[in-house]
Amino acid sequence: MKLFDAAVSLHEMIDSEFAINGLNSAFRVEFVDDVGVTRRGLLAALWSTRFERVNPARSFPSYRGQKNFSGLYYAATMDAHVGFESWTERDVAMTLDFDPDVVAFASQPFWLIWTQDGDERRHVPDYFARLADGTCVVVDVRADDRIELRDAEAFAATDRACLEVGWKFRRTGGPDTTLAANVRWLAGYRHPRCYRSDVAEALLEVFTGGRPLMSGAMSAGDPVAVLPVLYHLMWKHELVADLQEGLLCPGSLVVKRQEGAER
Repeated sequence: MKLFDAAVSLHEMIDSEFAINGLNSAFRVEFVDDVGVTRRGLLAALWSTRFERVNPARSFPSYRGQKNFSGLYYAATMDAHVGFESWTERDVAMTLDFDPDVVAFASQPFWLIWTQDGDERRHVPDYFARLADGTCVVVDVRADDRIELRDAEAFAATDRACLEVGWKFRRTGGPDTTLAANVRWLAGYRHPRCYRSDVAEALLEVFTGGRPLMSGAMSAGDPVAVLPVLYHLMWKHELVADLQEGLLCPGSLVVKRQEGAER
């Protein structure tokens, strides 16, 4: 299951031509590289930077009375922490981590700077993701009902900047509730310490052709020992289930992924 299946392209959200009226397309970026040095320049000259490895361009504030919760999410994909500024951003980071097409991602990767109607504008996208095929996706997290005009203009400018350097831009309000809940559960077993080769081999044999989750787990051994491995294999997409149909339960149909099948 991929986050971007449910993400909204900017052009599906607003009239992009209206939003970028008066925009000067000489986009610049400012970012902190992987050794902590601040760098600046034209995006057209810096587009090949490994932005999935940079440090956050700004801090993640935390203060008493704060409405949104910020924190760090452990991404098993990179064996590293990435920051988030809300539970929704946390769920997006978690889903990026779960997406088998994503090989690395960073939060708050850079300041995008441009001129619009004579004024300098700045925007920090929420995530930058590198995919397995080498392509890049810039992600902003914002629900439909929380987009003001200046937000729409910033998203439109970001979309335009991405188009100019061959990246993709996606704006998402986060994964749907059922998918988020299921991925959140599986994320509890994302660390490699949950893997045991002997149990994994038994589970892959048991679920060839498909079986209900709990009965298959019991066939492979003591559920206390087997279930963490089963959930880890689901996190790794070696075992699959429909994570959008309903919450995972003992009767959920689980099946071994076929060789060559899309994860």
